[in-house]
Amino acid sequence: MITALLLAAAAPVAAPADDGYRLVWFDEFAGSTVDRSKWDFDVDCAGGGNEERQCYTARPVNASVRNGLLTITARRERSTGRASMAGQSDGSPPRLATKEYTSARLVTRGKAAWRYGRVEVRARLPLGQGSWPAIWMLPEEWHYGPWPLSGEIDIMEAVNLGTPCAECRGGRENHVLGTIHFGARPPGNKYLSTNTELDGAVDGFHTYRVDWTPQTIDWFVDGRHYAHRALGEWSTPASSEPHAPFDRPFHLILNLAIGGHLPEGRNLKGVSGGFPRTMQVDWVRVWQRPAS
Repeated sequence: MITALLLAAAAPVAAPADDGYRLVWFDEFAGSTVDRSKWDFDVDCAGGGNEERQCYTARPVNASVRNGLLTITARRERSTGRASMAGQSDGSPPRLATKEYTSARLVTRGKAAWRYGRVEVRARLPLGQGSWPAIWMLPEEWHYGPWPLSGEIDIMEAVNLGTPCAECRGGRENHVLGTIHFGARPPGNKYLSTNTELDGAVDGFHTYRVDWTPQTIDWFVDGRHYAHRALGEWSTPASSEPHAPFDRPFHLILNLAIGGHLPEGRNLKGVSGGFPRTMQVDWVRVWQRPAS
């Protein structure tokens, strides 16, 4: 989905990928604004299906590029917008919802999607109770049906980083998660998830990566492998094909949610003060083998 000419014009400085991988898409955030040829914005107050507390906007105060970094900023401010997510409209007048925070959700939907490959993102995550940053992927087309029949790949999620955690090293929350979602529509949905502790400063930059092949999905943080899923562990009731639903193109999502089921049910519960909060992304790189 990206030409060799464009890659040659602005290729990032990076060591060649091993195992036959070749760089096929990237963003180094070298400009002064979000590159709209690569990213679109989801704009809604739908709560992500998780009763999250933010409205997503396309405003520069919620997503900006400066000094080689994408900064997604969650702000404590009331906002009103559409109460349904992209693709959920049935043609009737949209319902509206009002939320107490604003943030941003960037997507490559309609611009770039991949079937199999290696996705790497170097990012710095926000601290605080109720923070829910994520780097993840959804199907470009819902070929097998609505969520989660067509699958979901979560490259990285983190909730409540830096908050008290008795079982965490240093007594502060320092876990990130790698997850796949699949199965029937709720309540028959399924997921497989693994968490790992971050090494080094929890509020520093770390590199999150997933390697996705027809047979396996593997998760890494700072080059350290921590989770593995293999063919036979996932399925969809919409197909007997053993590779389904993770055999179709998926697009990439970067977002910072506030509140919702996962963070509000853990650590100190709910959402604490301390806004604005920021998620910063240094670069995004997608690699594929030629056969992909």
